[in-house]
Amino acid sequence: MVNKVNSRAPQGRLLPVLLTVQFLVSLDMSVVNIALPDMGDDLGFTPDSLLWVVNAYALAFGGLLMLGGRLADLAGRRRTLMWGFAVFGAAGLAGGLALTPGQLVAARAVQGAGAAALAPVALALITVNYAAGPARSRALGLWGVSGALGGAVGIMAGGLLTDWVGWRSVMLVNVPVVAAALLASRRGVPVDRRTGPAPRLDVSGALLVTAGAAVLVLGLVRTETYAWGSGTTLGTLGVAAVLLGAFVAVEARKREPLLRLGLLGTAHRPVLSANVFALLMSSGQFAAFYFTSLYLQDVMGYGPTAAGAAFLPFCAGVVAGSTVATRLIGRAGERALLVAGGLLGAAGFGWFALAVEAGGTFLGSILGPSLVASVGIGLCFVPLGTAATSGVAPEETGMASGLLNSSRQLGGSLGLAVLVTVAANATGTGTDRASLAEGHAAAFAVSAGLLVAAALATALVHGRRPSLPVPSPRGPAPDPAARAGGSRVEAPPRTPLLKRRRG
Repeated sequence: MVNKVNSRAPQGRLLPVLLTVQFLVSLDMSVVNIALPDMGDDLGFTPDSLLWVVNAYALAFGGLLMLGGRLADLAGRRRTLMWGFAVFGAAGLAGGLALTPGQLVAARAVQGAGAAALAPVALALITVNYAAGPARSRALGLWGVSGALGGAVGIMAGGLLTDWVGWRSVMLVNVPVVAAALLASRRGVPVDRRTGPAPRLDVSGALLVTAGAAVLVLGLVRTETYAWGSGTTLGTLGVAAVLLGAFVAVEARKREPLLRLGLLGTAHRPVLSANVFALLMSSGQFAAFYFTSLYLQDVMGYGPTAAGAAFLPFCAGVVAGSTVATRLIGRAGERALLVAGGLLGAAGFGWFALAVEAGGTFLGSILGPSLVASVGIGLCFVPLGTAATSGVAPEETGMASGLLNSSRQLGGSLGLAVLVTVAANATGTGTDRASLAEGHAAAFAVSAGLLVAAALATALVHGRRPSLPVPSPRGPAPDPAARAGGSRVEAPPRTPLLKRRRG
């Protein structure tokens, strides 16, 4: 197994690399959306095939997250990170130089695969390099802020780059950032040291979960084309259910599984709570972003650049919420912050549902709801990352991180698919601004309900006291006195943590 790396690693060099990962992964999920029409016109996409520029990334990313997280545990976090960067950057270059629709779609799929390696390893590196307490809370807060900023900047940058430089710049902009991150990774990311025999990859589990997650995402993203009750949608979701059910059955018998099912058992109630919360919160949050963008452009008449700029208050609110959570996590605990953040986020989305209207203004319909919702969501990032890895042995941090990222990605796909249907039913056949606003309001109301459900689930599932680290069935966590990279590995303090945290 890969040892826990030295907690005294050069953290000043490490954290910028990890924040770049989270920023890039979130950026690329949104930056291409505004450039889609120009891509279609230039390369000759058909209307039905253009959406695959987005779907190819989502399928590869969602399908490979569990595998990417486990590879970080098996092959090494530093190696997985650097290979992920290389694949991500090469795919961006290939997409920017694409000459046919097929080439661009293939590049986006490969880029999603690179992102699936990057996203879990970033959280795993934070968990093993920052001792529990203020240092880890600050790193998790910045990690969450980077993801939120990436999504918001992606919307704004997509409009600016497309208007001023052309759609190819949307793909190429990642290349220099990735090159710089690779250089920084060589100096800033500690080298993993292995003790004991090398574990084997659970190939059957990897194939089943990758296929199952990809088919599930495929069924969800195509609900705009095929109705929920159609044979195509029901058949696709049915195949996904069979594949994922087979994955669970296989993992229950594996000695070295891709996902140890015990991570979601009673010994790890915070981990279960975090994944349920991430699934529900992402279902509401991602869809709310989508409908906010539509409302700004289709109802209020904003251009792409102005619509992106309108997301800046949301970024400020996330930063504020994460800062507060960093300071309160030691006293309030994970459970209290997740419940409070979920309810505050729900209040913001509920305010959106009441405020969006045909004659809405930025001050009356966007600013206030954005600030309330974003502060609530910002409160959740630190306790979410902490709970998702609570009590997890160091050799399984990649597994736990991949699980959390999978929950977020699948939640976003599920929420968007459901809320697009909700909005379409509320809009009806009308195409005027009032009808569109009514559909958007219905979607925001459901988003608010999803965050209330997330807060309620956490209140019921999350334990009142933090769980102690539980070793994996393969053996105990590495000896704190073991050497990693030539330095002593120090275990995080436990007793003060138990006295300080009550959530």
